[in-house]
Amino acid sequence: MAMPQNSTGENGFCFTQTLDFSHSHPPPGEASRTCGTPLSNGTTSSGVPSPSDSCAEPLCSTTPGEEETQFHEGIKYVSTEGEELACGWGGFTPGCLQLFNTSKGILFFLCVASFLQGMTVNGFINTVITSIERRFDLRSYQSGLIASSYDIAACVCLTFVSYFGGNGHKPRWLGWGVLVMGLGSLLFALPHFTTGPYEARSAAEVGICRGNQSLPCTHAASSLSSYRFMFMLGQFLHGMGATPLYTLGVTYLDENVKTNYSPVYIAVFYTAAILGPAAGYLVGGMFLNIYTEIGREIDITPENTLWVGAWWIGFLGAGAASLLISIPILGYPHRLPGSQRYIVMRVSEAHQLKDGSHKKASDPDFGKTVKDLPRSVLLLLKNPTFIFLCLAGATEATLIAGMSTFGPKFLESQFSLSASEAATFFGYLVVPAGGGGTFLGGFLVNKFKLRCSGIIKLCLLCTVSSLLAIFIFFIHCPNMPMAGVTQTYEGSALPNGHLNLTAACNADCGCLEETYSPVCGSDDIMYYSPCHAGCKKVSKNLRNGKKVYHECSCIDKTLLPGPGDAEAGKCTSSCAKKSLLLLFMFVVILFTFLSSIPALTATLRCVSDRQRSFALGIQWIVVRTLGGIPGPIAFGSMIDKSCLLWQDQCGEQGSCYVYQNSAMSRYTLVAGLVYKVLGTTFFLVACLLYKPPPPESAPGSSDASEHGSHQEHKPSLPAGEDI
Repeated sequence: MAMPQNSTGENGFCFTQTLDFSHSHPPPGEASRTCGTPLSNGTTSSGVPSPSDSCAEPLCSTTPGEEETQFHEGIKYVSTEGEELACGWGGFTPGCLQLFNTSKGILFFLCVASFLQGMTVNGFINTVITSIERRFDLRSYQSGLIASSYDIAACVCLTFVSYFGGNGHKPRWLGWGVLVMGLGSLLFALPHFTTGPYEARSAAEVGICRGNQSLPCTHAASSLSSYRFMFMLGQFLHGMGATPLYTLGVTYLDENVKTNYSPVYIAVFYTAAILGPAAGYLVGGMFLNIYTEIGREIDITPENTLWVGAWWIGFLGAGAASLLISIPILGYPHRLPGSQRYIVMRVSEAHQLKDGSHKKASDPDFGKTVKDLPRSVLLLLKNPTFIFLCLAGATEATLIAGMSTFGPKFLESQFSLSASEAATFFGYLVVPAGGGGTFLGGFLVNKFKLRCSGIIKLCLLCTVSSLLAIFIFFIHCPNMPMAGVTQTYEGSALPNGHLNLTAACNADCGCLEETYSPVCGSDDIMYYSPCHAGCKKVSKNLRNGKKVYHECSCIDKTLLPGPGDAEAGKCTSSCAKKSLLLLFMFVVILFTFLSSIPALTATLRCVSDRQRSFALGIQWIVVRTLGGIPGPIAFGSMIDKSCLLWQDQCGEQGSCYVYQNSAMSRYTLVAGLVYKVLGTTFFLVACLLYKPPPPESAPGSSDASEHGSHQEHKPSLPAGEDI
């Protein structure tokens, strides 16, 4: 299969082979066909009735005497520059590997890589961070630095990787990136093997009346906390390795498939990245039910606050899988066989600058040296469509980052769920809404064959839809009554911010505020702990495995006189608005993710071809700097304003135990509205300022580019007819 060779002037195309890549020899009777006259726009004048017909016929064919390059065992893939396009490593290019040397083959391996990245960074890290804090005596701000190291590394590396990788051998950059990501995962698990065994101090009957035991406050810093630097380095390697994945990986897919199919391929790629965190939460949660010191007998259960699960297993598995998947990615060629025909048919949709400086990026030598870097940045900064798409992406990223971090906490508070139940609930929302929205966005662009302007309008429609749906946060579920926090032990209301956990029924129990372990009384009122409910005995419910507390002096039996019982955990909420809240949260997540792939596709199309990778890199820097990093901080500070009950850590304020649901909904609504209005405004301005190329700059019309590749084996159609 010979690749097209350019043998005419700068704008005319003449190929040594037809664009029908299904045969290694030209069809009989067409060997002597010559080229038409090259036109100024790069097409040939051959008297064809329509632009669609021109794509149904070869631009020119081989002349007699020309030979075709043959393999002994098959076809040798050679690019226009004589570069081999076979899949392999160096001179090792076995024929069996060429089965994977297709766009679907590279899509599969990139999907596995993005799945592993999402599972590790957004799944395992978020799942095990509490266990790591407990195991290595870390404070919350220290674990926050560990999580932020990923974004810091990405911001540091994005300019370098996207600029030089965009003009280099993309699969090699991708393969080495995945390999570095795997090394980061292995390094993250290393502290488990370099520290001594974890010793958990168990205390039987902690929390019941007159049985409360406190752990001494230790203000001295533990030597184990220095391991945070190893975790930060592991996360830094994660960030470095993942940088090529979402810049060079996207552009490599876009360059090697038809323009119509590019959004679908990118949507599949991003859907795998969204499913990764869901798998990370599920698998990571399973590993946390295994004690960190595997094989050691222990008398505490996962419900105990001193329990540390096997947090490190997931990182070992993900690291090994990343190292393996990097090997086939490293074997892919600079571009896939047959991709030249898509480059020939591609129509530029780059935003047209008034001074014409956008034409500089079309120079084949542009962007190959460091001296072109400032000019590349300047060209992107002068592109208002690109700038406002970046800003819109940052506002959407702020919402996504805030939602993914605090979405489970919102459900936990509104519906009175446990942390694991809330995470599972949120997973059921995110997988179909986030994954489905991502794939559907790419499908819609492909289905309706949208050009750049139409894609931005689709993004605007999605943002307006999610903006309307976000008003659902006007409603909320009422707080479950909690003695001493939302109401007094006698049942009267307590003013906000005023706690009174001591009453006559528990005054002699010696309860401590450090031991927060909520229980649900038989009177459907929650209590701070079994001790604060005045419970004196404990047993185990054989049906669900939960602890049941008896002889609770603060709880009245509903039917018989005397002290009542309580069960470990929160009381179940019977909120009537639960279904409505979940439905509209689903809609908000769906439309937020629905615009992600169209926005990415619009970014790729509004810049010149040679700047695509670099443009994605700059966009990721903007999105992370203005959205991904400050997003959780902004949402977290808003939600913290609605806290009713703070943790007391040796006199210092810790995390929030109980939130006021009405205030939480109100602050979530304010934050959501601000960012959605900004996103809508940015998409609207991007749409208004976009200036497409004049029609005469494209070879034929949009039909020629969008539909022509489908007509290689079909008879020509009358002018103006669609396929």
